[in-house]
Amino acid sequence: MARIVRFHETGGPEVLRIEEVAPSPPGEGEVRIAVKAIGLNRAESLFRQGMYLEAPDLPSRLGYEAAGTVEAVGAGVTRFKVGDRVSTLPAFSMGKYGVYGDSVVVPSDAVSSLPGNLSFEEGASIWVAYLTAYGALIEHGGLRKGQHVLITAASSSVGYSTIQVVRAAGGVSIATTRKPEKAGMLRQGGADHVIVTEKEDIAARVMEITEGRGADLIFDAVAGLSMEALAAAAAREATIFVYGLLSMEPTPFPLIVALQKGLSLRGYTLFEIVSVPERMERARKYIFDGLKSGALWPVIDRIFRPLESIVEAHRYLESNQQNGKIVVTV
Repeated sequence: MARIVRFHETGGPEVLRIEEVAPSPPGEGEVRIAVKAIGLNRAESLFRQGMYLEAPDLPSRLGYEAAGTVEAVGAGVTRFKVGDRVSTLPAFSMGKYGVYGDSVVVPSDAVSSLPGNLSFEEGASIWVAYLTAYGALIEHGGLRKGQHVLITAASSSVGYSTIQVVRAAGGVSIATTRKPEKAGMLRQGGADHVIVTEKEDIAARVMEITEGRGADLIFDAVAGLSMEALAAAAAREATIFVYGLLSMEPTPFPLIVALQKGLSLRGYTLFEIVSVPERMERARKYIFDGLKSGALWPVIDRIFRPLESIVEAHRYLESNQQNGKIVVTV
């Protein structure tokens, strides 16, 4: 029997259940993976609560990122064979193909080979974080050498990945965190500047760092009322990418400042990348090349063992204590 994680009602981490089911044979164009490690993402917390971009069809599976070995392949699959080390891309419906479990079936288009130098834990930590950062800053933002990038909630796995992407492009990263105790970790993780928002004014510090110019690109996971401060911190004709909603508050549009500076404020998700083959191919090459060269390296905060720790891991995810990725080994 296979063990999978499902929830029968929306709510807190306690709604997650481990259930035994017969292993599913892969259908046409599908691959079955023996999962070794699972990477947790904020999207899964929101999905479990019924607050994500797609609504769960209960009882529902969940999870985007897993790494392991191929157990079986369906008809028409030629890119993979049994025993291959692979990881999953966030390119499917969580409710249908969620990867929390020890044996999961996913579309072969949402499977990637795992670079030989990565562990399974690291392999479950790369795609959501690096695709999110790459898509906004490189594919859409056109990040150039010397530009300043303001990164909110920077101690997340996406935050650390963004710091690395900025450094690889020759940009200057300005990371924010609420907690003073996270500042040192962010500096060790490569951030050029760190702003502790509990003690410092974002706009004033950004203007000080940039000698009055402001941030050229802003990568925001928080939204809500802080949008006014981000607009004040922006350079003329800057772009503010909003990819998260950690504040869970209404987000005002800073109209006056946007008019004065000619700002662009846009919502963004990594699905803009994974849904377009040409973009996804560029992203895959960028990430693989970065991992190979060492310019990119997944930052793992904590590993939970075994699958039965999934509720505890979700509680930790929602505590906002982490510095980097949270992984559960199976």
